[in-house]
Amino acid sequence: MKVAVLGASGGIGQPLSLLCKASPLIDELSLYDVVNTPGVATDLSHISTPAIVKGYLPAGDGMKDAFTGVDVFIIPAGIPRKPGMTRDDLFKINAGIVRDLVKGVAEYAPKAYVLVISNPVNSTVPIAAEVLKGAGVFDPKKLFGVTTLDIVRAETFVASLSGEKDPSKATIPVIGGHSGETIVPLFSQASPKVDIPADKLDALVNRVQFGGDEVVKAKDGAGSATLSMAYAGFRFAEKIIKAAKGEKGIVEPTFVYLPGVPGGEAIQKETSLEFFSVPVELGTSGAEKAINVVSSANEYEKKLLQAAYTGLKGNIEKGIEFIKNPPTK
Repeated sequence: MKVAVLGASGGIGQPLSLLCKASPLIDELSLYDVVNTPGVATDLSHISTPAIVKGYLPAGDGMKDAFTGVDVFIIPAGIPRKPGMTRDDLFKINAGIVRDLVKGVAEYAPKAYVLVISNPVNSTVPIAAEVLKGAGVFDPKKLFGVTTLDIVRAETFVASLSGEKDPSKATIPVIGGHSGETIVPLFSQASPKVDIPADKLDALVNRVQFGGDEVVKAKDGAGSATLSMAYAGFRFAEKIIKAAKGEKGIVEPTFVYLPGVPGGEAIQKETSLEFFSVPVELGTSGAEKAINVVSSANEYEKKLLQAAYTGLKGNIEKGIEFIKNPPTK
């Protein structure tokens, strides 16, 4: 299994690459970024685990050499959020970065799984889809927006209320998108069942939706959620790799193109959106089944979903528009 991390020298890319190097599931690790990748790769190559690590820069045939033969791309490339900056403020810069990287994926490894972390995910995943469509190699079952950090936060914050020592024992569907009010935790469908006091529910939902702001503030403007995002990105990548290797029964929420995933059309009909994050059953072909948890949302969650639909519609359109009518500057 050959995995590439695109944006490997950055705040998310370095810890994500470390987690990949430590994984027994990965045989080769290809690191790509505009600066410092040979150094990051050399540093990681001294770790006594099986994965062979190589680092590439764009010069020469860097992209071609880094991308050829890759099975799974993980893309955290982009600039980080700064204080007062919304995920949407990042749009123009990160949109261009994702577009150019996915063009490389389409050219050099068109059958690979593509895991997009670069924000704003609600727009960068539609951008990736449009680029792959344009190249005639779009497989909706193999394109994923990584929303796992929202799930990881929901698990952690619920555990702090319930007293559960191992937060990861909970399964909490977090659906919709990956910014602010487009993030909708379905606590009513948590397993095992969680009892959240009514007076704490609004604050808990808000914390899951805006947990990133908590990190930006605590880092005093010097960074955003990099370590937790690297963990979440690796957790999702590991599930993709296990499913690709034939492990059954792996389900994880992820932001996908609904019309191209079995079960997705019913969710598209209900949400009126082409892209949406729902629990997805993963398998050897990628996204094998989208699970409709939308229809089971309670009244409180349905109100949250209405706000999510509105936000997502604009985000998705913005991504598609970026490719169809590129900005002149």
